[in-house]
Amino acid sequence: MIRECKTSDKSLIFEIINDAATVYKGVIPTDRYHEPYMPMDELEKEIADGISFFCYEENSILIGVMGFQDKGEVSLIRHAYVRTQHQNAGIGQQLLNFLKEKTEKPILIGTWADANWAIRFYRKNGFAPVNKKEKNKLLKKYWNIPLKQIETSIVLADSKWRGENLKERP
Repeated sequence: MIRECKTSDKSLIFEIINDAATVYKGVIPTDRYHEPYMPMDELEKEIADGISFFCYEENSILIGVMGFQDKGEVSLIRHAYVRTQHQNAGIGQQLLNFLKEKTEKPILIGTWADANWAIRFYRKNGFAPVNKKEKNKLLKKYWNIPLKQIETSIVLADSKWRGENLKERP
């Protein structure tokens, strides 16, 4: 079952993110990886900044989470993680499809450029990388991340963003 996370789920969101994010160790810049990967105060800040988390729940156990953030003219997929022991079972895809149905707006996703598994996942689900100039512009406009992270990240966009019918992008 997929549902919007409640305030009482915060510690489980924290647990899932930090379990799944261990895959970044040794892959992303060392100054960007720390344990926990996302401290509780950072998670609380992300929620306060408008990220709504949705969870995949099975037998009353939260298995995966994915954040969704409305940024006006676009929606962002943020912090997509599935517990390590449940990965590659279609849970991330179900969460992504659920969130794609929640908006008519173009969807953007930012991830680490060296997270090849994540990029493959998003490409398989209809997203494609934007060019470097556009990536830098989008990361500065819609995300609040340091310059080093902008340099080592990628932005993927859905077909609505890439559509020929878009006259002017934000």
